[in-house]
This record gives sequence, C-alpha cells and structure tokens, in this order.
Amino acid sequence: MPKLSRQITGLTGNGDDGWSLFSRARAMKAAGLPILELTIGEHDTGTDPAILDEMHRAARAGHTGYAAVPGIAPLRRAVAEHLGAATGRAFGPENVLITPGGQAALFAAHHAACDPGDHALLIDPYYATYPGTIRAVGAVPVAVPTRAEVGFQPEEARLAAAAEGATSLLINSPNNPTGAVYDEATLAGIARVAEAQDLWVISDEVYDSQVWQGRHVPFAALPGMADRTLTVGSLSKSHAMTGSRLGWVAGPPEAIERLITLATHTTYGVPGYIQEAALFALRSGPETAARVAAPFLRRRDMVLACLARQQVLSAIPPQGAMYVMLDVRRTGMTGRGFAEALLDAEHVAVMPGESFGSAAAGHVRVALTLPDPEFAEAIDRLFAFAVRQAEKV
Repeated sequence: MPKLSRQITGLTGNGDDGWSLFSRARAMKAAGLPILELTIGEHDTGTDPAILDEMHRAARAGHTGYAAVPGIAPLRRAVAEHLGAATGRAFGPENVLITPGGQAALFAAHHAACDPGDHALLIDPYYATYPGTIRAVGAVPVAVPTRAEVGFQPEEARLAAAAEGATSLLINSPNNPTGAVYDEATLAGIARVAEAQDLWVISDEVYDSQVWQGRHVPFAALPGMADRTLTVGSLSKSHAMTGSRLGWVAGPPEAIERLITLATHTTYGVPGYIQEAALFALRSGPETAARVAAPFLRRRDMVLACLARQQVLSAIPPQGAMYVMLDVRRTGMTGRGFAEALLDAEHVAVMPGESFGSAAAGHVRVALTLPDPEFAEAIDRLFAFAVRQAEKV
C-alpha cells in the first residue's frame, strides 16, 4: 500500500482520544455482555415520531434527489429566524449554510478561519473531536486550560497569553464535557481577547436548549461580535436527531458564500427529506426541545443526590448539556484507569476525562442517556465501585 498522508495519519495527534474505550464497550455489548453505556451523547428517547413522519412524507413526495447545496431556502430562513430571535441581531438566509451535522459545520468553520500552519485556540476541557477537526484543516490546535476552581469558565488572562499569533478561538457553551454555561463576564472577556487579536470566534452552541442554571447567551449577540463569529448549531441534541446529520454554520454573508463553495466540493449538500423534517422540527416550537431536554435534568439531579450521600466522588454541578463530569481522584486512580476498571468490574461504560484534554484528567464523563431505571442501576454500580476503590488507598 502506498504511504498515507501526514494529514490523515496525524488527525489524532500523539495520544488516544478515548474512543478506544468506547469501541471496547461496544464490542463487549455486541458479544452479548449486558453493558450499561454512559459514553456518548445519544438520546434514549429517539426522534419524535411526528418528525419521522414528516421525513417519510418528504421522501415519498420525491425529496430524494440532490438538494440545494446551501440548504433549502425555507430551512435557511427558519434557522436565520431562530438565530435572530436568540441574538437580537439581524440574520437572513444569506447568513446560513446547512451542513450534514454539527461536526461538518465545525470543519467548515475552521476552513474559513484558518490557513495551514495557523494556531487555532480551543478551551480545555474540550469535545474529543475538536483537536482532530483543527488538524484536518492543517491548523495547529492550541489548548487553553480552564480550572475547576472557577467552574471551568475560560479566563481572560489565560486566553490573552495564548492568543498572540492565533487566528481562531473555538468555544462551546453549554459545554461538553464540563456542563459549564459561560456567564456574561466570561463572554465579555472572550470578546475583548478576540477583538484585540483579531480572532475568528467559532461558537459551538449545539446544547443551547439544555440549560439548567444561568442563561445561554449566543456569542454573536455580544456587541461587535457578529462579524467575527461563526456559530455552529445542530438539531442532533435539541431534537434527538443525531443520526439525521442536520446542522448549520452561521456567520457573515461573505464567509458563508465561501463556505458554500467548500460544501460544493466536499459534502454537496444534505438530503432534501432530512431538511424537510428539520424544517418541521424547528417550526414545532420550543416545546419539542424542552421535552427532549427534560430527562437529562432529571438524571443530572439523580447524580447530584448520589454525590451528596458520599465523600469519594465530587463534581461541579453542570449548568447545562447532557453530561456530568465526576472527579475520581480520591479513588487513587486516573480517569482512564477508573473508566477501564469500571467497565471490566461493573460493565458500566463512561468516558475517561483524559479524552477531553489535560484539564479533565482525574475525571470521568457520565452521559445522562439511559432510561431512568437503567441509569439508576449504572450510577449505583459506579458509586459503589468508587467507594471500594477508595478503601484501598
């Protein structure tokens, strides 16, 4: 076989991004073992049947050929209206490109913001695919650590120290994996750094419908930020449409025009029947997203109740998103060691914190994604395992 490119072989950097444990859990499950899986953000409820009915109707009606590469006009308008209502800024269809999921939107946004060799900032802890996405466009990921002591809120001084010479900054609020919702002071500090260093800000807001404490403020809503912000959105988390692969990137029309050209040469659009279902989902109102979010808040509170009954594990209560990040250091184990041992001993799968950057070391991320009875069983096993491990220290 001819030599593979450095571009493709270097996507994961020098370490394991945590997917090996996920893959091992899936293999154990496929072999018939009763694995309780709390790894990825995959809803247990499934897509609303009414959305699926619309998808089926659209496919039967003939929306199975090539769709417009930028997205169908009614959907682009609906996304623009959604963003306009959230930000108080003027958004039109010319500000929106429909993409096959939020991941494709992240890839496109970094293509707009970075040339090969550019430094691209990201907040640590981060979603596991972020560094590879940055490397995929030829840029260099530069992680800016946050601290648990300040609730994993990005600190202006740390950002400013890392930002010189960079071209972009990727933020994510509500945050995966920490659950942090960036407050107004944090966002103002990010805005000052972005303006001082002339950065593009790529704002991943796919969890904007899952806020438990505080208030989600879209970054493009901040004064002077709309023209330097590329907002990434998706229906994967808000409407339990992960497999439908429907997302968007929104920003200045000049940037979107260039990204449409990129889409023409890469993804060539999103299936029309998926877009019709997405339009139906957006028009269904906030009640649909609220129904999807409700189980995650309930399970978050279940974890917090367990935390209050013991002294081994700890956590900063997540303000949003569908995860809880547990500090396991009192067990004497690393996050990776804890996750591997938990899978073997209790058949409970969680993601090691090290998958999400150095700032998450010594933690595991628990996805709030099993039905309540199974979730309660998984959490009971996890906490009991942690207590047993701590007794050995």
